[in-house]
Amino acid sequence: MKYAPRKVYIKENSVYVELSYRDFCRRRQADQSYMDKLFIPVQGCLIEVVREQYADFYKEKERWRYLQKLDTNHKLLSLEGFTDSEGNVLDFIVDEAVDVAEAVVHAVMVDRLKAALPLLSGSEQTLINQC
Repeated sequence: MKYAPRKVYIKENSVYVELSYRDFCRRRQADQSYMDKLFIPVQGCLIEVVREQYADFYKEKERWRYLQKLDTNHKLLSLEGFTDSEGNVLDFIVDEAVDVAEAVVHAVMVDRLKAALPLLSGSEQTLINQC
C-alpha cells in the first residue's frame, strides 16, 4: 500500500466498526479471514465492501484512467483545470486570431467617424459614401 489510511472500517455483525490502521494490520496478521476482505479507499480511509461494490469501484477507476490516457494521447485540454480556488471557470483563453486591442481601437474610430459625418457638407458626405 502506498500510504497508511487514517481509519479502516470493517463490517462485523452487519455494522461497521472503526479501527486504526495499526489495529487493522494486527487483526489481519492474527486472523487469516481478514485476507479475504475487500476494501476501497474513501477520503483517506479504507471501507470494507462486498465483491460487487469492489468490482464496480475499480472498473470505474480503470475507465477513468483509460479516458485520461486518451485525453493525453489526443492532447485534449480539460476545462476543469481552468478554475479558481472557488471552482469558478476562469475566462482567460485568448483567441490569438483576434487582436482585442486593435478591435477596440477600430470600434472607437468607427463611432467617432459616425459622429463626425453629420458635420460635413453634403458634397463631402456624398464623396465619402461613394468610396
